[in-house]
Amino acid sequence: MALKVKAVERLLKFDKDSAGEYRYVMKPEMYSTLSQAKVIREAALRSGVNQGVMQACWDAAGEVIKAWATEGHSVALPGLGSMRFGLRSKSVDNVNDVKTGLIKSRRIIFTPSVGLKDELANTSIVITCYDRNGNEVKRVTSTSGEVEDNDNDNVNDNVNTGGDDNDNVNDNVNTGGDDNDNVNDNVNTGGDGNVNGNDNPNQGGGDDNGGGDEPGEDED
Repeated sequence: MALKVKAVERLLKFDKDSAGEYRYVMKPEMYSTLSQAKVIREAALRSGVNQGVMQACWDAAGEVIKAWATEGHSVALPGLGSMRFGLRSKSVDNVNDVKTGLIKSRRIIFTPSVGLKDELANTSIVITCYDRNGNEVKRVTSTSGEVEDNDNDNVNDNVNTGGDDNDNVNDNVNTGGDDNDNVNDNVNTGGDGNVNGNDNPNQGGGDDNGGGDEPGEDED
């Protein structure tokens, strides 16, 4: 099996007065979302366990994971890795200013196992490139690559920057775009190349900027 990625030529503007420039922005091609029922049926088939038993085990495991994770544990997900809860918060220099209102959001942090990372690293990736008119212009195949470690994607964790909540400081300009699922590419993948290039140009680069904390924030 291979992961499919499309690289679409889009007009990127880095500020409202800029004329912008065209860049090829890559995005994974997602298949349909598999329902829980289908996953349970397949797991029951592969394990030889009755589907009702598998459903009961699935539900029980979910309850155990939720209960232990909310108690502050990092909980193992067999064959996948581990999951824990974290948070994003503002930092303050005075202990008297510490309060629950400093917590901006609660997070679910998944850490993949070595086996899962190796499986992903060894999975080939097929990139199909489309120009601004929707025509397929190139295909690229990669056989292996590095896997990003979720636990190390925030370089400046737990650094007190004085509590400033300026979200626009030290933001990296997104020149590549990430998996912004809300962009309508309107790319014709059926091969007729008869698309009028209505990509809805990404004005901001489309990255979810998962790496790095917001200035003045601590993250667990």
